Amino acid sequence: MDEVYSVLSRCTLFENIGESEFKSLLSCVNSFTKKFKRDEYIFFAGDEINYIGILISGSIELIKEDLVGTRYIMDYLSPADIFAEGIACTKKHISPITVRTKQNSTVLFIPFDKIIKTCSNSCGFHVQLIKNMMLLLGEKNYYLNRKMELLMLKGLREKLATFLLAESNKRNSLIFAISLNRNELAEYLNVSRTSMCRELATMKSLGIIDYYKNSFKIISVDLLKENLMR
Repeated sequence: MDEVYSVLSRCTLFENIGESEFKSLLSCVNSFTKKFKRDEYIFFAGDEINYIGILISGSIELIKEDLVGTRYIMDYLSPADIFAEGIACTKKHISPITVRTKQNSTVLFIPFDKIIKTCSNSCGFHVQLIKNMMLLLGEKNYYLNRKMELLMLKGLREKLATFLLAESNKRNSLIFAISLNRNELAEYLNVSRTSMCRELATMKSLGIIDYYKNSFKIISVDLLKENLMR
């Protein structure tokens, strides 16, 4: 459980809740953990979802397919990230996305109604949980808007520049690694893999970025930002 508590301490849903309360909290909300193998599906589009998931270990991807079966990666998650909260709080609870593991993963599940309703014991952390959930839903809505803006960009270099700057800001570093391979990154940006790899090579030759496999280094932030002003 020490691993679980360590991850929860970094999770937005548990902000301003002491680690000393985690044991009582997890029992009160009827949480449970489940292990998944690599490439195993956690749930599919069309499933009814009444819980939220918190990734404890491993990595997962959120997948959307259109009517002809074309697959898009909507997001990729790391430990302490939350998923399905936006689905669980809808009227019908029907998932529009599929969730699949990218590695062997452990997920903590919590029934959504146990988060938004106070219990008969009047546990002090329930009010904070509700506040954190509202904040989380607001932030996720903001993120989805940013994702839509990314997909609406027409230029390939503009998309790459936006993505790399966002990843750099997220980690507060000009050097970072992403969990997506080249195929997955192309799917995430909704572009051709061949064209994307060619553009990355061009940006490297121009001294804008450097990279090795899934690790990137932004050499010139100014040159990268210039591509957002075209």
